[in-house]
Amino acid sequence: MSFWESMWSIIVAFFFVAYLILLFQILADLFRDRELGGFAKAAWIFFLFVAPFITALVYIVARGGGMAARSEARAREEAEATDSYVRRIAATASPAQQIESARSLLADGSITESEFDRLKSMALSA
Repeated sequence: MSFWESMWSIIVAFFFVAYLILLFQILADLFRDRELGGFAKAAWIFFLFVAPFITALVYIVARGGGMAARSEARAREEAEATDSYVRRIAATASPAQQIESARSLLADGSITESEFDRLKSMALSA
């Protein structure tokens, strides 16, 4: 195999992988789109299998702007979910608050002295 044949194989492989990535992006966008009906989604998928190159180009031209907006909205939703998780985890009570809560339970008679000591040691060890 000559050098140019090897280069051509590398180029073809690159474009094939890029095309596969594009197809998976289109399929993900189709399933992510809540406004598009089931019949329209089925038609896009059918044409992606029948005439893949032309359909992919038409999809990018016709729905490319919406595709970007849906990807941005998905990223924003994931960032908000992560932020809310971090806020929820960070909002856990400090050891002093845990001890004070246990002390109020002890004063109410809800827990015994030994349970209070165990809760206090757990709060201090955390």
